[in-house]
Amino acid sequence: MVSWGRDAATGLHDVALGRGHLAGAIRAQQPKRPVVGVLAIRDSQFAAFREELRSIGYIDGRTVQLEGRSARGNLDRLPELAAELVHLKVDVLVAVFTPAILAARDSTSEIPIVMLDVGDPVGMGIVVSLAHPGGNITGTGGLAPFEAGKNLELLKEVLPSLNRVAALCNALDPYSAPFLRQIQLAGEAQRIEIVSLMVKAGGELDVAFPAMVGDKVEAVIVQPSLPLTQAADLAIRHQLPAAANVRDFATNGSLMSYGVAPEEYARRLAVFVDRILKGAKPADLPVEQPTQFRLVLNLKTDKALGLTLPQSLLVRTDEVTASGIKTTSSRQGEVPAWSSDCVEKSVWRP
Repeated sequence: MVSWGRDAATGLHDVALGRGHLAGAIRAQQPKRPVVGVLAIRDSQFAAFREELRSIGYIDGRTVQLEGRSARGNLDRLPELAAELVHLKVDVLVAVFTPAILAARDSTSEIPIVMLDVGDPVGMGIVVSLAHPGGNITGTGGLAPFEAGKNLELLKEVLPSLNRVAALCNALDPYSAPFLRQIQLAGEAQRIEIVSLMVKAGGELDVAFPAMVGDKVEAVIVQPSLPLTQAADLAIRHQLPAAANVRDFATNGSLMSYGVAPEEYARRLAVFVDRILKGAKPADLPVEQPTQFRLVLNLKTDKALGLTLPQSLLVRTDEVTASGIKTTSSRQGEVPAWSSDCVEKSVWRP
């Protein structure tokens, strides 16, 4: 065993102390790494946003620290998770869907909040106006009513004889009432009877679907704050064509989804966060309404339900994405030969 003399030990101590001061000085000179909190209903809502941040120079763990919190379908946990992010003193708080943004709003009036996909931010008192949001909240939203009505129109196009459709709403989501109303308005225009069902948790979905079948419902539109994977599985099991305005619904097995292209939402979120981290105030950043929408058709489910998707639906748009590979679309009037389970089409709002 080596024994150090006093002078040698003291020298080593001085060197170590000097290195410690140097390391501290280097850390002090380095810019503070911003912290971005993300409050979501499902885990799947994180990935695209992380990638868009990376594309503009915010790399998780290097130039930014991302703190994600997911309620995993349990909306009752959102206030607790929002409070946790506020306690961490994040620099920006991103909230996805109406229940999450309301939980974030109730947790802080100081931390900048960027909202994603809030159905009616003005009507629900989240912002003063789209052009001048005021307060500490801005982001994207305001088109969910349009999307809900469009999903009903598309179901009618697939099933021309459609007469009775269920609107499956989340009783714990404050946006459920306007969500239902927009579907009812679209139903009146299409002469389709709308049957409303309010459920509070995943367990109630197991009861809701047999009830719909017993009530002679021919299709269902699902509010996206509900557990979508479970709803898609139940829809297939009970042979009900189902739609929602979130891409995950169709890729998890439902017949279709029509809503904002997820990459556009993620891109705009990243831009909002970047501007706020550079000093912009949410009150001065107008709320944006998306312009690009995506129709996703699940061909495997279409076949399992014994349906035939109409040619007009398959050739409507100019850009087609199948299994993540961009291809040249068919010429107008031709039906493309799809080999994948899901077909995605970029659709611009008329």
